[in-house]
Amino acid sequence: MPSRTAEAARIDRPPKLDGTLTDPLWEQAKPVVDFRQKEPYEGQPATEKTEVRVLYTRHAVYFGIHCYDSQPSGIVATELRRDVSQDLDDHFEILIDSNHDRRGAYVFQINPLGTQIDGLIVEEHSSQEGTDFDPGWDGVWTSEASITHDGWTATIEIPFSTLNFTQSKQVLWGLNFKRFIRRKNEQDLWSAYWRRFGITKVSQAGDLSGITDIGSGRLFIVKPYGLATYDKLSGQNPKFPLTGGVDVKYGLSSNLLLNLTGNTDFADTDVDLEPFNITPFKVFIPEKRQFFLENAGVFNFEIGDQDQLFFSRQIGIDPITGQQVPINGGAKLTGTLGRLELGVMDVDTRSSGPNPYANYAVVRAKESLWPGSYVGLMGIDKRSGNLQDSFNQTGGIDTRLVFFKDWFVDAHAAGTQSPQNPSGGPGSSNDVGASLAYRSNWLDGIVEKRKIGPNFNPEVGFIERVDSDETYADLTFKARPRISGIRELQFEGFVLHAPDTHGAVSTQEWQGTFRADLNNGGYTDDDIADVFTQRITTPLHIYKSVFIPNGLYHFARHQITYGSGQDRRFTYNLFERFGGYYGGTLNEFRVRANYRPTAKFSVAASQTWDRFRLPLPNGNFAVVLASLQGNYSFNRFLTFTTLIQMDTSNNQAVSANLRLRYNYRPDSDFYVIYNVGTQFASIAPSNPPELRETRFAIKYTYSWHP
Repeated sequence: MPSRTAEAARIDRPPKLDGTLTDPLWEQAKPVVDFRQKEPYEGQPATEKTEVRVLYTRHAVYFGIHCYDSQPSGIVATELRRDVSQDLDDHFEILIDSNHDRRGAYVFQINPLGTQIDGLIVEEHSSQEGTDFDPGWDGVWTSEASITHDGWTATIEIPFSTLNFTQSKQVLWGLNFKRFIRRKNEQDLWSAYWRRFGITKVSQAGDLSGITDIGSGRLFIVKPYGLATYDKLSGQNPKFPLTGGVDVKYGLSSNLLLNLTGNTDFADTDVDLEPFNITPFKVFIPEKRQFFLENAGVFNFEIGDQDQLFFSRQIGIDPITGQQVPINGGAKLTGTLGRLELGVMDVDTRSSGPNPYANYAVVRAKESLWPGSYVGLMGIDKRSGNLQDSFNQTGGIDTRLVFFKDWFVDAHAAGTQSPQNPSGGPGSSNDVGASLAYRSNWLDGIVEKRKIGPNFNPEVGFIERVDSDETYADLTFKARPRISGIRELQFEGFVLHAPDTHGAVSTQEWQGTFRADLNNGGYTDDDIADVFTQRITTPLHIYKSVFIPNGLYHFARHQITYGSGQDRRFTYNLFERFGGYYGGTLNEFRVRANYRPTAKFSVAASQTWDRFRLPLPNGNFAVVLASLQGNYSFNRFLTFTTLIQMDTSNNQAVSANLRLRYNYRPDSDFYVIYNVGTQFASIAPSNPPELRETRFAIKYTYSWHP
C-alpha cells in the first residue's frame, strides 16, 4: 500500500472555529479525500464522501472536516460528556505522529456535537478495553461541530504546545484519519485501512508535510487544586480535611515529558462497578486516576492474559479494602531518545491505617527494532515501613518481534526479590514465558508456554496465579458468508493446561465458542462447552459464611450471549451462563440496557442474578448485583452523573455516587462529589468485607499555561 501524503497550508490568522467551513481560509488547503473501508468491505471506497483540510499558524494546527452524508437524518449524535466512549455515535478521529517515529501518536476524536475524547497510541497498541487508543491522556484543544443538510462538519484547533512540538524547520508528521458511520457500522480510513491494520497501526499512517517556521510549542502546564471534604469511614469519627496540591507538566524537549505531582488527590475519579468474584483468582480492575493514566502505555509489561509486571493500582490503593492511601508526591519522565522509549516514575505514599509509608520507583525502557518490534526491560523497587516486608524488587526483560506483518513472537523473563525470599531456589522466584501468534482476516492462532515459580511475588504488579507451568493454545476461524445481516462468523477453541511446578493438577480448561457479528453492531457469543478442572488449596470465600473447601473439582459450564444492534437509541445485552460449579451448580443471568432519548440525557441499567446450589451448609442462596446510572448534560461543559449500585452479598447492599462536573475552561474543572458505599473496589481473591464510606467533596482545579 503506497504511502499517502497531505499538505498543510500556512495562514496568518486562525480560521473561524464555529463548526462550519464557511470561512474562506479553508479554501486555501487542498482537501484530503479517498477514504477507504476497513469495515465492512475491506479496501473498497467509502460509501459516503469525506473531506479534511489542514491549516496552520505559528502556534497551532487546524482541521476542517466535512463528513458528507446522503441521509443526514440517520446521523447518530448523543454524547455530550468529554472523555466518554463515542462508540454509539458517528465520530471522526485524527491521528498525529508528531515525532514521525512510526511507533506512537496522539489521537483526537469528536462526534457531530463537537464532544471531545483524546488519548495516546504507544507501540501500536490499542487500550486494554479494546478501543483505538488509551484515553488516559488529556490534551488542551478546541472543537465545534454542526449537523448540516448534507452531513456534518467540524473545526478543530490543536496548539503545538499540546503536542509538545517545538521544531520550527520544515517538518514531517505521521497522519491518519478515521470516520465511523454508526447506522452502517462502517469504518473508513485514509490510510492503513486493511482490516489487520486500522488506525492503531502508526507505521502504516500517511504523512503531513508543509509545516515550517512555527513558534515554540513546548508544553508547560501548572495545575493546582483545592479540596474540601467530609469523610467518614465505618467505625471511625468523621474528618473534615481542607487540602490542596499541584500537578505540573513540562516538555523537556519535543520527545520528553516530565510530570510532577504534589499531595495528589483523586476525588474526581469515577467509582468502580462493584465486582462479585466467583473465582479463586484476583479481580483485574482498570486504573482510572489521571496521574497514572497519562502515558501509561509506556510502562506496559504484559506477561500473559491480564497479568502485568507493573500495575499502578497497587500504588495509593489498599489491595484488600480498596481504600485510598495518601500520596505525598511523585514524578514521571516519559518519552523517546532516538529509538529508545523511556519511562521513569517515583511515587511516595504516607502511612494510612494498616498501610505503612512506602516509596515506589519504576524504570521502563524499550529499544525499537523495526515496525512493531522491540526489546525492553523493566525494574521496580518498592521500599516500605513494614519491618517484615521492607522491600520488594522486580526486574524483567521482554521482546516483541513481528515477521511478515502477520506473525508475532512475544517473550519475557522476570524475577522478584523480597525479605521473605531473597533469592529462593532455582526458578522459584521467576516468571518465564514465550508465545507465537498468527493473525489474519480468516485465522487467528496462538501457542503459549509460561512457567511461574511459587515464590514469584511482584507486589507492584498483577498476577492471577503463581506456582504454575502453563501451556495454552487457541485457534479462531473467521468467515464472512454472504448471509443477510451477518458480517462475520467465528469459531474458536482453546486449551489451557496449568499444573503446578511439581506437575500436580491445578488448573485445566478447554472451551469451544461460536460467535456471530451482525452488520448493525449486534452479536451473539456462545460457549458450546467450557470444561474446568480446578484445585482449591485455600478455602474460597464465596458468600457470607459459605466457603468452598479444599479439593480437586471437575465441572462444565455453557454460555449464551446476545447483544442488540448498536444503531438504536435503546440497546441491550442478555447473558446466560449455567452448569456445574465446585460440586454443585451455578446459574448466572445478566441483563444490561442503555437508553439515550436525547443528547442531554441517558440512562443505563444492569442486573445480575447468581443462583448457587452447593452441597454445603447454607449452600443454596442467590446474589443480586444491580446498577443504575443516569447522566444529564446541560451542555458539553456542565454534566451531572449518578450511579446507584446494589450488592446483596454485603450487609449494606446499596452504594451511591453523585458527581457534578463543570469544565469551565480547557483542562480546568469544578467538581461536587457525593459517595456513600465504597469508592474503590478490592482486587483481592474471594470477597473480603468492605469498609463503608460516606464522602462529600468539593474540588476546584485550574490549568495555567503560558
